[in-house]
Amino acid sequence: MYIAEDWKDYEVIDTGNGEKLERWGDVILRRPDPQIIWPIASEDADWRNVHGHYHRSSSGGGQWDMKKQLPERWTIGYRNLKFHIKPTNFKHTGLFPEQAANWGWMMDKISNAGRPISVLNLFAYTGGATVAAASAGAQVVHVDAAKGMVQWAKENAQLSGLADRPIRFITDDVFKFVQREQRRGNKYDAIIMDPPSYGRGPNGETWKLESSLFPFLESCMEILSAQPLFLLINSYTTGISPSVLRNMLTMTMEKRYGGTISAGEIGLPITRSGLNLPCGILGRWES
Repeated sequence: MYIAEDWKDYEVIDTGNGEKLERWGDVILRRPDPQIIWPIASEDADWRNVHGHYHRSSSGGGQWDMKKQLPERWTIGYRNLKFHIKPTNFKHTGLFPEQAANWGWMMDKISNAGRPISVLNLFAYTGGATVAAASAGAQVVHVDAAKGMVQWAKENAQLSGLADRPIRFITDDVFKFVQREQRRGNKYDAIIMDPPSYGRGPNGETWKLESSLFPFLESCMEILSAQPLFLLINSYTTGISPSVLRNMLTMTMEKRYGGTISAGEIGLPITRSGLNLPCGILGRWES
């Protein structure tokens, strides 16, 4: 498991009964997590004395129960990066802190490459990987279909002191963008993708990760440079094994470029128990 263990502004304090108790800077939140099928060891005052508690609805979705006054948004930092945090209607906060395990890895790869590196970040959300790559010196193209998420990513880049870096923020359908880049002949040294489990394309096409990811990966290979540095796939799709991502990268990237593949779970340390919380999976190819 790849553990994001060098946070100072974020912490999983405790877990149990389908929930996690988290610290985001000075703010304590209680949120559901389907992986947590063990009991709470002690539901003490810390569990009850939270700023916000997200309750799932039996009919789907859910809502926040804010126990204390919160700013509309606040800032946390990771290394030299800074991010706006804001509880959303879908229990999320605008950041997946476990991804710091990937940020550190890609920052090292880019800064040690010894050459200019261009990065394409697909399904790029609020830009955690974008600001990490840009801070390490890469030229980055950030693509997401949600206008609000792209604006949030721009703000994160500004917060991190990267407003003058070569980052292009694009609000577009990811699949159409990749097809256009193929036609334009544009190439990238590294590609990051965090595809959804399900989705709809611009013309009503159905995206289902199990059937769509492999052909999409093949299409992305056509916009890689002659000497690619890395390709990273993240997935939060339930039931997909890290070995599936490893196999896909073996059949595509390793077959064409050689290199090294690694795959596994990604997680966060739990302070009280000393255990690790599984949060998703990754597959990495690197030259």
